[in-house]
Amino acid sequence: MVILGLPIPSSSPLFLITLAAHVVAGLLCVIAGGVAMLSPKRVGRHPSAGAIYYWSLVVVFASMMVLSVMRWPHDIHLVILGMLSLVAGFIGRAARRQLWVGWTRIHITGMALSYILLLTAFYVDNGPNLPVWRHFPALAYWLAPSLAGLPILAWALVRRRSGR
Repeated sequence: MVILGLPIPSSSPLFLITLAAHVVAGLLCVIAGGVAMLSPKRVGRHPSAGAIYYWSLVVVFASMMVLSVMRWPHDIHLVILGMLSLVAGFIGRAARRQLWVGWTRIHITGMALSYILLLTAFYVDNGPNLPVWRHFPALAYWLAPSLAGLPILAWALVRRRSGR
């Protein structure tokens, strides 16, 4: 089965329902993560979008695990990326909520790495079927989110150190 040009590897109702939840939660992650990154860091939009990002990430992870078990061992690389993304997000969130020493840098780093890993998993899994991305070598799916995201993370950390 193919939907919007993307091959769907199973027509099982459980697979399709889980995939639908996974896609919706993934879209929420991308949007909420972007809003949180671009919002002023104060009460209001930033923490609200961050909470939506985090809990959507939990749903992405849980649904990814169900989908991966159904396709085991084909998706082991996605399980690893998903675990790393969730752990980074958990650490970033915990640093802020528990006010660890140096929590700001840990929060920024954890959440940014979580977002980069989320996008990496998306492109690794879907890149070969996306209109523009299908022309890139497979290595681009693994590296592009980091090549774009890590300089932005470094800039945010330098900016935070300078007090802005």
